[in-house]
Amino acid sequence: MSPGKKKKKKKGSSGSNLIVTNKKAGRDFLILDRFEAGIELWGCEVKSARDHRVNLKDSYARIRGNELFLFNMHVAPYEKSRTGEIDPVRTRKLLMHRREIDRLQGKLTDKSLTLIPLKLYFSKNIVKVEIALARGKSKRDRREDMIEKEHEIEIKRALKKY
Repeated sequence: MSPGKKKKKKKGSSGSNLIVTNKKAGRDFLILDRFEAGIELWGCEVKSARDHRVNLKDSYARIRGNELFLFNMHVAPYEKSRTGEIDPVRTRKLLMHRREIDRLQGKLTDKSLTLIPLKLYFSKNIVKVEIALARGKSKRDRREDMIEKEHEIEIKRALKKY
């Protein structure tokens, strides 16, 4: 390639491919802040992630010994891999800068806050996880949210008729 020419990006490629989202997170938690972290995966786990064979249901993150870990994330074993002894729900290390982990640790001093993963995605062929600082919703809050959504749907239907 000559020095004067630049590579052109293909149209429609955003550089970020969604693998899986945590659908229950928005319903069960009030999201306060979002963070991006890398995740330490083995080769066969990355191949399973490319096949969208990952589940974030009931997973959460914790800080242990000045490091951030993700618990209960299920990555289905890759069929064509020779290593069958890999635990699908093993604890995985999240990769963040020291400053960000310290800031998170300061915010987590409030007992009602927790870290939950929202989505897993590829960013330039690197697997990233979006984690959120969240507070659990009570049953009453969930019911109020459902009632609000029903009202919005009714309003949209009424406006559609006119």
